[in-house]
Amino acid sequence: MYYRAIDLLKGMISRPSFSREETAVADFLEAAWKQDGHTVRRFGNNLWMMSDLFDPSRPTILFNSHIDTVKPVSGWTRDPFQPEETEDDLLFGLGSNDAGASVVSLYAAFCLLTQKGEQPYNLIFLASAEEEVSGKNGIESVLPMLPPITFAVVGEPTGMRPAVAEKGLMVLDCVSHGKAGHAARNEGINAIYQALPDIEWFRTHRFERENPYLGPVKMSVTVIQAGTQHNVVPDRCSFVVDVRSNGCYSNRELYDEICAAVRSEVTARSFRLNASQLDASHPFLQRTELLGLEPFGSPTLSDQALIPVPSIKIGPGDSARSHSADEYIRLPEIREAIELYVRLLDGMKL
Repeated sequence: MYYRAIDLLKGMISRPSFSREETAVADFLEAAWKQDGHTVRRFGNNLWMMSDLFDPSRPTILFNSHIDTVKPVSGWTRDPFQPEETEDDLLFGLGSNDAGASVVSLYAAFCLLTQKGEQPYNLIFLASAEEEVSGKNGIESVLPMLPPITFAVVGEPTGMRPAVAEKGLMVLDCVSHGKAGHAARNEGINAIYQALPDIEWFRTHRFERENPYLGPVKMSVTVIQAGTQHNVVPDRCSFVVDVRSNGCYSNRELYDEICAAVRSEVTARSFRLNASQLDASHPFLQRTELLGLEPFGSPTLSDQALIPVPSIKIGPGDSARSHSADEYIRLPEIREAIELYVRLLDGMKL
């Protein structure tokens, strides 16, 4: 299964699969997995398969990772769509680390676990689309089609450390208003100056409650737009705020507090990407503890935010390599991931 996983990953890398443009890689994986003897279901560019002898009376575990990638950044010294394996067991290519290695490792673990015979749970493997943009046609569109899920394992590059908590995301569009006037005369109300106290509030405000794994809520002003030309006092200033929630507040609660604190108009693009955290008593975490795996809190968002059941994020690779030039995976990381997934899940009782 390790060698099959490597072949599949090379096939994924060689087919561009940007978010909302994953058809080529979805076609490739669907054909490959059918060739391996699986019944593959598909909706859009999402693919899934279920363990044989599915029993509705048993709990169901979902394996999930994503097949889409970001577009290559500047700075690549290799062809991002040409899988390049080196003598020191590195495999270069766009999506190799985020999250192709997780896709093929979870697939291999699915095959090995189901080949072992009946488990005390059902198993579903879902390779989903549009994760990098939190798209509506990704995992969110497929979950209603699946049997009820009890627990989910989300494959993302964590160095196979269990991310027991993950920050949520809320993007805010803010607008301050002024009055246009000639910049040479003492007239008008500058909307930029109207926005400055709010921008400073976002920079300095600290919400009281902190999560032991995720720390405080983090807010960052990331985009500002105002003005039409140098000699006109702007009557409108818009800015974007990236808010990373920590599970101590829902996105809606944060939004209400922010609206009460600032003068600008504030519109949330979505409230759906909330933080998540797995209870310390969960049997999966008990197994990770026995194997000496150190839990941590992840600041980066994944499809875990859209899974409405207890979940864990764990996968091969390093998040620092994601979205970077000359992205790569260490091939031994894939072998380790397959073995570790099986050790953690084989015979686990929920």
